Amino acid sequence: MLGVFEINSEHEFYSFTSAMKNGLQAAIQNSIDTPAPGFEMQTFAGPVFSGLRRSLGILEEEYQNSLSSDGYYLQFVSNSKSKADFFVTYDKRFFVKTQSRGEVKFLLSNLQAYVDHLEKYPHSLIVRFLGIHRIVIPNRIKTYFIVMQSVFYPDDRINIRYDIKGCEVGRWTNPATAGSQIIKVLKDNNFEGQHIALGQQQSWFVDQVKLDSDFLQGLNVLDYSLLLAHQPLHQDELDGKLSFANLVIRATKSLDLDDNPVEVDPRAFPLLEENSAQVEPDTASDQPQATGEVAHLDGIPLQEMNDHAAEASTQSELEEFHAHHRRLLPNFKNAIHVIDGPDRRYFVGIIDIFTVYGWKKRLEHLWKRLRFPGRSFSTVSPAAYSQRFCQWVQNHTQ
Repeated sequence: MLGVFEINSEHEFYSFTSAMKNGLQAAIQNSIDTPAPGFEMQTFAGPVFSGLRRSLGILEEEYQNSLSSDGYYLQFVSNSKSKADFFVTYDKRFFVKTQSRGEVKFLLSNLQAYVDHLEKYPHSLIVRFLGIHRIVIPNRIKTYFIVMQSVFYPDDRINIRYDIKGCEVGRWTNPATAGSQIIKVLKDNNFEGQHIALGQQQSWFVDQVKLDSDFLQGLNVLDYSLLLAHQPLHQDELDGKLSFANLVIRATKSLDLDDNPVEVDPRAFPLLEENSAQVEPDTASDQPQATGEVAHLDGIPLQEMNDHAAEASTQSELEEFHAHHRRLLPNFKNAIHVIDGPDRRYFVGIIDIFTVYGWKKRLEHLWKRLRFPGRSFSTVSPAAYSQRFCQWVQNHTQ
């Protein structure tokens, strides 16, 4: 069964998510490894993720309230091939996703590069990771999980969702029947014949996807996705976009987003210590490789800047605006992942950045070349994946 289901006291994940909520409440308050009755919660790189949350304007109190309130978590069951368990906070603002030990190790070993990329490009479309934890329930479970900002928040009016990889093999999902409450995430082939209509923001979007995919190529990863959803803009939203008060708010939001730079403290990385007892190298899986130089584009034009915002900014602020490839963010919750076109509001974000192009994926690539000659499939080199991903975005955006 696909969809979103409340994890009440009768649900199989109730005890697990209850322990998770209690542990997160203490971990957020203390930012240290937290013992609790019946289980242990371990937090990794807590100060780093606290800084990332501050940079997004997320207060610790509201973060804690969302993750640890009395409201039930929701289980998100999708048509994804991932073996991970997905949970959504009661307000649908944050995703909690179980991860393998290797995936957690990969993220922590590349956390400095991730933070650097977000500081350089504060309006990056890459999903924002907000916490990494491990919960241990003796004799029952030991699970790593990450907390992410939901790309599709708020989702009250979202009427369709896509997961885009830029290829064709296995990229079709049968849509839900009319009137169904089932949430289905459609794929590339479902999107054919359509476009992402962004108007003036089209070139900014295409260029930012290129910046982000170049960064992911430097991490030697592939198989990431562009999450995409849209909803119609109401008339009051269309009218409000051009009001002077709204433009001032948007300019302030766009310039102040990274006022709290994040510094990575290597001591916050317990998984990376030589003598760490928690995690040993997983020789059976692909190991992450060293990060490469983060590629970037020069001379990217500023989109949707107007005379009012320009007059309110100093010359140095405008130069910084250009240098960090910012855009004029919408006056909306979750502004990083929201782009308004002429008549639609789009929710966009790049997710699933943990698949390393190691020997297993290289063998899979060779097999798929024989199995699907002349067709495009997801398992290709990071360079080829990045180029094809960007080309799809460019071809389908106007």
